[in-house]
Amino acid sequence: MIRRALVARLDNAGDVLLAGPAVRAVATSPGVDEVWMLVSRQGEAAAALLPGVDRVLTWDCPWITSPPPDATREQLARLDGLLDEAAAGASLDVAVLLTSFHQSPLPLALQLRLAGMPRIVGASVDYAGALLDVRLRPGEDLDEDQPEPERALAIAAAGGFVPLPGDDGRLAVRIGAEDRASAQALAPDAPYVVLHPGATASSRRWPAERYREAVRLLAARGIRPVVTGGAGERELTAAVAGGEGLDLVGRTGLGALAALMEGAEAVVTGNTGPAHLAAAVGTPVVSLFSPVVPAVRWAPYRVDHELLGDQHAPCRGTRAVECPVPGHPCLASVTATEVLEALQRLVPLAERAGAAR
Repeated sequence: MIRRALVARLDNAGDVLLAGPAVRAVATSPGVDEVWMLVSRQGEAAAALLPGVDRVLTWDCPWITSPPPDATREQLARLDGLLDEAAAGASLDVAVLLTSFHQSPLPLALQLRLAGMPRIVGASVDYAGALLDVRLRPGEDLDEDQPEPERALAIAAAGGFVPLPGDDGRLAVRIGAEDRASAQALAPDAPYVVLHPGATASSRRWPAERYREAVRLLAARGIRPVVTGGAGERELTAAVAGGEGLDLVGRTGLGALAALMEGAEAVVTGNTGPAHLAAAVGTPVVSLFSPVVPAVRWAPYRVDHELLGDQHAPCRGTRAVECPVPGHPCLASVTATEVLEALQRLVPLAERAGAAR
């Protein structure tokens, strides 16, 4: 009988949020008492928000985390020590390794097998030998042209973990009372739209000057622009917010940001973690989506959204971190007016602004 399951997703916060439905499938399966989630430091805060996660284990992986730690014996040994310390005499009975199409579960499976993991589930295009007890073959057992949450659910289902009948399969997060209070204290009284201009990859950022134009247009229509970002993005958010926007850079942890987005009319952002956070709280998204990765896999999942950006641009499918095309045409071609029009299609902004007066 399975009592403790380990679910691994070792990249960024957005990827961890997209794993949420699969985590719930594992957590609610018969015989599962606890779910531990293994994530990188970038995914730690997101994992703590996921329903079904009982414990978060944090380890930066040399072959997935970006930027990667050095691949040393010491770094690899940290995972063994983490598992031993966390278990403290308790056994882990199964590991479900969640990966994207370009990632291999085999290095982690090898480590977990050497650590004594009795059952391991994953998807691998390569022969897995004794490393995976359940192996899905991408392109054969696993459709790669599907949203990431559904890919993760397919991997979990192969291991025998399926969602409860009442689970709608959407993204979800747990927002604590402290985070709700923090967001309430920060949020404007008037209707507002959250703009999150940053992204870890510059290829996925809409130009800051376009965000700035969108802030001006929103403010002119009686909608308060709220600009968010991490502590290292102060210059960016200040330039975007100007005098019309409310700059909340560095003032919201991930839970408070989720609560802030839950109260927003909509969210404007690129293909980055906050887009998936907005989806998890059911807030419509204007997604400025660079086609360096396929939208079918990483667009905002099962939430009302408008996808903007040239999905047939030359950068399509390159997975480029920096734009390989001069001028960044896939996103620079999108105007602030087009973003306002997309917002209006999602939410009747004029009516909300009028009602607030």
